Amino acid sequence: MESKVEKRQHWSKKREYILAAAGNVVGLGNVWRFPYLCYKNGGGIFLLPYCFFAVLCGVPMFLLETVIGQHTQEGAITCWRKLCPLAQGAGYSILIIQLYAAIYIIILAWSLLYLIHCFRDPLPWATCSNPWNTESCVELTSANWTAQHSLTVNWTSGNLTTSSVSEFWERELLSISGGIEEVGTVKWELVLCLLVCWLTCYFSTWKGVHSTGKVVYFTALFPYVMLAILLVRGLTLPGAWQGVVYYLYPDPSRLADLQVWMEACAQVLFSYGVASGTIITLSSYNKIKNNCYRDSLWLCLLNSATSFVAGFAVFSALGFMAHKQGIPIHLVVDSGPDLAFIAFPQAVAMMPLPQVWAACFFIMLLLLGLDTVFVGLETITASVIDMFPRQMRRPWRREVFLLLFCSACFITQISLTSQGGIYQFQLVDYYGANGACIVFVCLVQCVAAGWAFGAEQMCDAVEEMTGHRPWFLFSLCWRYFTPLVCMICFICSFLDYQPLTTRGGHVYPHWVYYLGWAMSLSSVVVVPLWAIGKIWLTEGSFRERLCVLWRPARDPIVPKRMGNI
Repeated sequence: MESKVEKRQHWSKKREYILAAAGNVVGLGNVWRFPYLCYKNGGGIFLLPYCFFAVLCGVPMFLLETVIGQHTQEGAITCWRKLCPLAQGAGYSILIIQLYAAIYIIILAWSLLYLIHCFRDPLPWATCSNPWNTESCVELTSANWTAQHSLTVNWTSGNLTTSSVSEFWERELLSISGGIEEVGTVKWELVLCLLVCWLTCYFSTWKGVHSTGKVVYFTALFPYVMLAILLVRGLTLPGAWQGVVYYLYPDPSRLADLQVWMEACAQVLFSYGVASGTIITLSSYNKIKNNCYRDSLWLCLLNSATSFVAGFAVFSALGFMAHKQGIPIHLVVDSGPDLAFIAFPQAVAMMPLPQVWAACFFIMLLLLGLDTVFVGLETITASVIDMFPRQMRRPWRREVFLLLFCSACFITQISLTSQGGIYQFQLVDYYGANGACIVFVCLVQCVAAGWAFGAEQMCDAVEEMTGHRPWFLFSLCWRYFTPLVCMICFICSFLDYQPLTTRGGHVYPHWVYYLGWAMSLSSVVVVPLWAIGKIWLTEGSFRERLCVLWRPARDPIVPKRMGNI
């Protein structure tokens, strides 16, 4: 006897959705990307382009995707069948981006290994008396080092001295090889950490929102506890306010630089989590009458506020480190993995009770990244289940599919734990899920929802579900402002293209750049390919085919003002 098809899941409580959505949008970029961009691009003046793009792109796109998910009650691919079948390729584009984004789980493995080392006294990256250290290693408190060198060193340069924290990161934790062609040996301790991370993600999502809704009570809230602890501790350190001043000191001349505006737009889209399918997926588990309009506005505010506050925690610690070493703060400021695994570990190593503060920092990184990874995993799983509901919504089908997918990801990512794994990570990070791909998907979604389905009809859907009609600004953004900004940024991303290099300026082999472009285009070309395929397979004249595919197969919401027309 064939088992019964199960109904689509919903959140048990609304706060589970709020916590999951908050955990999704508040991620690693809020801690290691936004503060650095703010410092680099004019301090407090950077908030002007940031807020500009948040109002015209970030918040409208976040609300749009939330409404799409809750309105259609479908995942990131099948939702377009009810909005604009011709744009369903955007859903497949999102799926490809999420497959590339799964690589970020290696950051959790690095963080976990650092966390394990936090319980050693002294911290292994604070001294030069370890087996992996070289004769050129200089300890953190060395006067010669602080007087002559900056915090970070070139991965491939021949500097006479290197810091102990850099040697721990490069020689012990990663054992970096000479290039991407030199894969080298696998670091088995990293493999075990990667396995633990994948097991955690699997059991966080294996029962769908029923398991995810319980996990987020810890993974979404506890990072704020850690951030608050680090913030209070950082602001009480000597030199902290020097760091805060560098963080926010305004430089109005930077507004004339196009790159500042480009980076502000990219940061908004990345930090808000748009065009990744996660917002659509999480909101699709809401009840149809949930007030998604209010939820979206508060979640956007939470995301931006967290980024801003995290800057105080980061720069107060970096200010303390610069004060302790007696060097200008610009020599210790960095972003991305360099901030997380070199700059901040060096800062906490100089504090009293360094093990405590290092553990707090890496626990926060683990939980911030964990939320983002398992929500992305839920996006992929939900998309597949919604595409094949009769086959997948049966007992244990979801769990088996998720187990096979996580196992395949783990096996393919073992190469990331090798000596050449950092180069592979940089390749996928730079090309696989880059800003141009995100901007392109945003553009397609705006055209499909704002023009095909109709911005006014989308506003009708919001009013039908929440009882409140969104501001007229959102309708203008969905139709005009957001697609225009996305189109300009998409074009500028090609005009401003810079080939991938390592921190030391090392140029990759030519085949790496061809592979990178193939990864970037893979999530772009699927949109026109899907549209061409649907037009080809649909019956009727070309005009009739476009009419059928441009409009939804059936309109779930009939605009009130149209009545029975």
